[in-house]
Amino acid sequence: MSKILIRGARVLGGDPQDVLIDGEVIEAVGTGLSAEGAEVVEAGGKVLLPGLVDLHTHLREPGREDSETVLTGTRAAASGGYTAVFAMANTFPVADTAGVVEQVYRLGKEHGYCDVQPIGAVTVGLEGRKLAELGAMHESAAGVTVFSDDGKCVDDAVIMRRALEYVKAFGGVVAQHAQEPRLTEGAQMNEGVVSAELGLGGWPAVAEESVIARDVLLAEHVGSRVHICHLSTAGSVEIVRWAKSRGIDVTAEVTPHHLLLTDELVRSYNPVYKVNPPLRTERDVRALREALADGTIDIVATDHAPHPHEDKDCEWAAAAMGMVGLETALSVVQETMVDTGLLDWAGVADRMSVKPAMIGRATGHGRPVSAGEPANLTLVDTAYRGPVDPAGFASRSRNTPYEGRELPGRITHTWLRGKATLVDGKLT
Repeated sequence: MSKILIRGARVLGGDPQDVLIDGEVIEAVGTGLSAEGAEVVEAGGKVLLPGLVDLHTHLREPGREDSETVLTGTRAAASGGYTAVFAMANTFPVADTAGVVEQVYRLGKEHGYCDVQPIGAVTVGLEGRKLAELGAMHESAAGVTVFSDDGKCVDDAVIMRRALEYVKAFGGVVAQHAQEPRLTEGAQMNEGVVSAELGLGGWPAVAEESVIARDVLLAEHVGSRVHICHLSTAGSVEIVRWAKSRGIDVTAEVTPHHLLLTDELVRSYNPVYKVNPPLRTERDVRALREALADGTIDIVATDHAPHPHEDKDCEWAAAAMGMVGLETALSVVQETMVDTGLLDWAGVADRMSVKPAMIGRATGHGRPVSAGEPANLTLVDTAYRGPVDPAGFASRSRNTPYEGRELPGRITHTWLRGKATLVDGKLT
């Protein structure tokens, strides 16, 4: 592979520097660098970050290729600055065996736009009754370390305890979709003033918070790791903060949409705003931003949930839950966290690359931008601001809540181990 010289990039938002890539690794970082025959990328003060890592992506393959495939999903990831994604297990068939996770893993290797790390199901068929083949999935070629029934909650406390005990043996983590099913029967949106006025079934905050409280106590009892998916309420923040103060090994994620959007948008009855967990209140949004800033919430994860047009272009009650997010995530984080002064770019790199890679054991990702490290990088034009146009998405689906909304920041380049996957905003 030829050398690449990125000239005048603001590494983690600092002063402009040059970064020289040789093959798959960073050879040097400094000022006034040169390399004969190198391809030169004039960064012009754009921000250079380690390649982003998403711990919560739905690629839909196998089984729902009408929504997304590993190819289209990883192309969307590269467009959003990601070099690694963790693919959730709620496929058809469910990724609850070594065979299925290896299939997803090999599809990721074949397409090459980013690394794909499958997440294994906690229970067989996501049914919550019997543990899946956790050990076999970990020992497979996919090397699964994260397990989740996302889309459903592991609501049986005994099953959850056993899963935590099992993954402890190899340093794995259980990622919990915190939703007490009995408290959310028929729920359509956040329970509160807006749901009462609209007459839609309410989804109470306690349905999330009660499961998180139980699971952090189980993790403490077992001495294992638990990760909370898409945390969405101020009460959940306080529970996680308390658990961390006790030394419990818990991590948590927040989605970009829960950092920006509120349940007031549901007044439009536009199903694009229907998501699980639901959009919450302005008070919750403020608490989530503050918790991400102070480290109570460890990471941003997209919960990229693509759906075909017919599953969203229907009445609210019949619509599928979920939003695409890979191609807009960094822009939303810039809008809500950087431009508000809550995080600097080093903090963004920590929450969107370093820590997700650590939680998921994604070797070679989330590394410093320094000599000898893998050249997994993304270049961001932070001065850009423009409307979101889903027609230009690489994802197969278009169910974004940001269509037409002006957002800051644009990914111009992404490199996976020194190989460009995105150049001047266009996929290679």
